[in-house]
Amino acid sequence: MGAALARREASPLMNRYKYSTRQFFLWTLPGRRARRTEGEHVVGQSTPANMTRRSCAIYAVGIICANLLVIGIGLLVVQTFRTLMHNRLKKEIVLVEGSRVFESWKTPPPPVYMEYFFFNVTNLDEFMKGAKPEVKQVGPYTYREYRYKDNVSMVDNGTMVSAYNTKSFVFLRERSVGDPAVDNITTVNIPAWAVMNKVKDSFWKSSMVSIWMNSFGTSLFTTLTVDELLWGYEDPLLKRISATSPDVEKVFGLMYKKNGSNDGEFVYHTGEQNYMDYGRVQTWTGQSKLTFWTTNQSNSINGSDGSAFHPLLDKNERIYIFTPDLCRSIYMEFEKEVEVKGIPAYRFTPPRSVFASKEENPANEGFCVTPQECLGTGLVKVSPCRKGAPVVASFPHFYLAEDKYVEAIGGMSPQRQHHQTFLDLNPTTGVIVRANKRAQINILIKRIPGFPKTRSVNESIFPVMFLNESVVIDDASVARVQKLLLIVTVVSNFPLIIVGLGVIMLIVFIILLVRARKQTNEVKRIVFTKPHYTATAEEDTSYSPVNDKEKDDPQNGTYIGLTPKADAQA
Repeated sequence: MGAALARREASPLMNRYKYSTRQFFLWTLPGRRARRTEGEHVVGQSTPANMTRRSCAIYAVGIICANLLVIGIGLLVVQTFRTLMHNRLKKEIVLVEGSRVFESWKTPPPPVYMEYFFFNVTNLDEFMKGAKPEVKQVGPYTYREYRYKDNVSMVDNGTMVSAYNTKSFVFLRERSVGDPAVDNITTVNIPAWAVMNKVKDSFWKSSMVSIWMNSFGTSLFTTLTVDELLWGYEDPLLKRISATSPDVEKVFGLMYKKNGSNDGEFVYHTGEQNYMDYGRVQTWTGQSKLTFWTTNQSNSINGSDGSAFHPLLDKNERIYIFTPDLCRSIYMEFEKEVEVKGIPAYRFTPPRSVFASKEENPANEGFCVTPQECLGTGLVKVSPCRKGAPVVASFPHFYLAEDKYVEAIGGMSPQRQHHQTFLDLNPTTGVIVRANKRAQINILIKRIPGFPKTRSVNESIFPVMFLNESVVIDDASVARVQKLLLIVTVVSNFPLIIVGLGVIMLIVFIILLVRARKQTNEVKRIVFTKPHYTATAEEDTSYSPVNDKEKDDPQNGTYIGLTPKADAQA
């Protein structure tokens, strides 16, 4: 009772001492937390320093986000990196020493295979009596084709390059249906028909040839081995003619003198001045134009030789190819997108209009040898560059030709999968990733005045053989192309990477803003219903010096004791 009364009568100085001591205890002792008076509510706690740091972080993220988005979208719109990469490709894909493609252009690494299919006549006697001919396809007889550019040299101050396309063939028994030295094929006697067409306008010459044919036992059809048909045999009629005409070869073969030989000198554009001219043929055998056809357009030498194509291909462009075998240029158009060994490619194929009739495509009128010799859609007569022989070119089994040619020969079955010619080109580099060149050799047979043997023959386009020249990119080239495409893709899409980072930073920026807003709303004001930290009767504890010890310890500072309050009624 007395102690309580003494405390109530304590001096104001003692009250101030207790208040100051409590304040010191609350804010300086580690791990202790002051008791809050009634009416005080603090849910979250934020100091001015924390608020400042958080605001700075938000501002920094916002600035970075804005810069990334502006720079990335700007670069994306102007296509800066894509343009730089494309310009780099245009400079590297050129036909000059030391370029990325020069060595592979001279010696293509992918293996090329040449397959030959022959049409064996199965009803020769009936056909000679006027029946519909029946043929059976025999093949393939497959050869590995080795090709390289020979005598390569720079011309016209390095703006063009000249070369000879040398090819050689090696037979592959494991890829063939039989032995070409043994297997026989019954087909059209091409030398006989060529000679008869050559002399038909001269009564004296035609009579002489007819006599020779009878004396040699030469017939309109012949049976020969595959080797003889391909690589040549000595024909008795040609041998007799060559005795008086040295320019006539006594040996005939569909591929005669084409093993280990070339088609003459080509001069190509390097592509340095214009990347669209990369690999384009400027002259062939010294000529910039052909002389076989009747119009300048038909005699034009357009495009490459089929071994090189410019980079950065477009789906809407036409791919032109000059082929000496057809003595003309053809074109291909985009068909669809494909993928070969993981490399994207555009497939280009020759449309029907390439071999269309002059009625269907007036531009082809120049390929008519004479107005009377214009053939229908799907065929082109190449006799002007075959020494007058009645040779007709088409796609295999008369694919894309008029139905009448298919129906005239039994055994014809045109199928797109097996008879279409196509090129699969990587659009970025122009590299050939897969190709199939398919062509058929036919002979135009009909009644010829002065040759009684032809009286029973109905006019028709008779198929002899078709070839399939195929190539698929090799694995080593695949690795190089994929590496180049990866570089092009990364560099070209670098602005998208910047935009992506900007989007990520935008998301972070939004999250920080939401969290800052949420924390601001959760921090409530502290409301005091009584004087803050004043001594009251409801307090459970009081603070007083511990005992009569020294109040100021030089090592530990001031000792403060926490003692229970005495009951006021005690």
